[in-house]
Amino acid sequence: MADTADVAERTRAGGERVSLVPWAEGDLWLLRRINSPEMTVHLGGPETEERLLDRHRRYVELTPGRMFRVVLADGGETVGSVGYWQRTWRDSEVWETGWSVLPEFQGRGLAVRAARAVREQARAAGSHRYLHAFPQVGHTASNAVCRGAGFELLGQVDFEYPKGHRITSNDWCVDLERGD
Repeated sequence: MADTADVAERTRAGGERVSLVPWAEGDLWLLRRINSPEMTVHLGGPETEERLLDRHRRYVELTPGRMFRVVLADGGETVGSVGYWQRTWRDSEVWETGWSVLPEFQGRGLAVRAARAVREQARAAGSHRYLHAFPQVGHTASNAVCRGAGFELLGQVDFEYPKGHRITSNDWCVDLERGD
């Protein structure tokens, strides 16, 4: 894969395009920005520096799957992160996805564009038919991203995130074998 994923996403009505840049050693600063109380309220709260360093290492080395920095296609400014990774769900191997958009860039549709772009990355990777997202039921913005990115709501599920912390999430899914 090239240094920059060959993906730029624009809404049907126009808008800012985003590109996905594979996660690299120099991206720890972004994890630290995302690790604020405001950004992690639906994810169990901020992580320790040790856990952030572990997460960063996993992101750099992620396989199967891939993590990305989300950047504005025009100008290259970093606005957040998105990725997909393998998980066992209901006795099947699937892709799971998640994203974060920095506060100053929220409300502009960038997370929807990033989710659509990562959906295409997961589709191109092959391997698994389904891509799931599991936002907490009360996380209005992430549930709206799923809807806007073409995911289908399958229902509520009991979910563990972070490890040891039970939450009620929505199970959103995209069939990667179907064209959009």
